[in-house]
Amino acid sequence: MSGHRSSKRRCGESHLEGPAGCGHGAACVLSKLVQLPTPPLSKHQLKRLEEHRYQSAGRSLLEPLMQGYWEWLVGRVPAWIAPNLITIIGLLINIFTTLLLVCYCPTATEQAPPWAYIACACGLFIYQSLDAIDGKQARRTNSSTPLGELFDHGCDSLSTVFVVLGTCIAVQLGTNPDWMFFCCFAGTFMFYCAHWQTYVSGTLRFGIIDVTEVQIFIIIMHLLAVIGGPPFWQSLIPVLNIQVKIFPALCTVAGTIFSCTNYFGVIFTGGVGKNGSTIAGTSVLSPFLHIGSVIALAAMIYKKSAVQLFERHPCLYILTFGFVSAKITNKLVVAHMTKSEMYLYDTAFIGPALLFLDQYFNSFIDEYIVLWIALVLSLLDLLQYCVSVCNCGCFPCAGGGGGGGGGGGGGGGGGGGGGGGGGGGGGGGG
Repeated sequence: MSGHRSSKRRCGESHLEGPAGCGHGAACVLSKLVQLPTPPLSKHQLKRLEEHRYQSAGRSLLEPLMQGYWEWLVGRVPAWIAPNLITIIGLLINIFTTLLLVCYCPTATEQAPPWAYIACACGLFIYQSLDAIDGKQARRTNSSTPLGELFDHGCDSLSTVFVVLGTCIAVQLGTNPDWMFFCCFAGTFMFYCAHWQTYVSGTLRFGIIDVTEVQIFIIIMHLLAVIGGPPFWQSLIPVLNIQVKIFPALCTVAGTIFSCTNYFGVIFTGGVGKNGSTIAGTSVLSPFLHIGSVIALAAMIYKKSAVQLFERHPCLYILTFGFVSAKITNKLVVAHMTKSEMYLYDTAFIGPALLFLDQYFNSFIDEYIVLWIALVLSLLDLLQYCVSVCNCGCFPCAGGGGGGGGGGGGGGGGGGGGGGGGGGGGGGGG
C-alpha cells in the first residue's frame, strides 16, 4: 500500500502531523462513536483490497477536451492537500447547493430564486472538477492506493442521488410525479449497473456519452432554469406537443435503454470468474436482488400510499431511498474490489421496511412521520457503514484519495439520468 502503511492500521494507532493530521484525528473520534458490532471487512477482504488494481476501458466524448483543464487545475493544488480531502470538499459543495434547492422547492414544483439554480450549477461543476483531479493529485503525490478508489466511488454514489434530485427540481418535474420517480431511480440504477458490470468483468467501462457529458448537460439545464424559469419548462414543443420539461425525461429513457443495453451485454456475456461467474465467483445476476429490492419497495410504497406520500414529499422520498441505494452501491464496489460475495440481508432496508409495514397496517402511524424516521435511519445506516469501514483501517482519512474514475452512471443523460460520479482515474491512498 502507498506510504508503506498496513491496511489493518487503526485510526488511533498513529499520529499525523500538519493539517492532514487534524482531519485524521477528527475522523478517528467520529469512527469511535459510530461502529458496527463486527468489522465490515474481514482480514481476507482487506488483503484482497490491498492487492486490487484499478482497470478501466473506453473514453467519453468530452473527456479529452476536459483533460487540459483538469491538468491545469491539479497543478494549482498544493501538494500537501490530500486527494481524499479534494473529493470530500467537492461532495459537500454539491450536497449543500442541492439542499438549497430542496429547501426552496420541497415538492419540486416551486420556483427557487435564480441564484439557487446558479449555485447548484456551480456546485456540480466544482464537484466534477475536484472529482476529476483527486486521482491526478494522488499520482502526483505518489499516494495512489485502491483505498482512494473505494473512497471516490463511495462519494460518487452519494453525489448521484443529489445530482438527479437537483435536476428534477430544476425542471419542476414534481408536477409529473411518475416521470420524476423514473428519472431519479433511473439515475441511481444506471450508476449501480456500471459497478455491477465491473463486478462481473473486473473492468470499469466508459461510453462515448458518459458521466462528464451528462453533468455538462445538467449544468446547462440549471442555467436554463435561470434564463427561462417556469414558463420555459411548461411551454409546449411544436409537433411533439409535449412540455419542454418532458424532453429531458425522454432523454433519460433513451439514455437508460442505451446504457443498460451496454451494461447487460457485458453482464450476460459472462464474467471473468470460474465458469463465467463474477470476479468473486458468484452468479452474474446476484447483484440484481439488491437494487431490484430497493426499486420494488420504492414503487410499491409510492403507488400504495393513501396520502400520496411521494407526490407531496418527493424530495424526502428520493433522499430516503437514495441513501439506501448509495449504501448497497458502496457494498457492491467493496465486493468487487475485495472479490467477495454480496449478501441480500442489509440494515439499509430497515427504513423502507418501516414504510412498507406502516402501509400494510393501514398507516397506523402518519406516513409522513414514518418517512422522516426512514430518512434518518437510512442516512445513519449509510454513515455508520462508511465510518466503520474507516474504522477498519481502510481509509487513513488524511491520506490520498482520488478516484478510479467515477463510475459510469451516464450513458445519455436527461432530467435526472446519469449520475454524479466523475473523472479521476487511479485511486488515491493512505
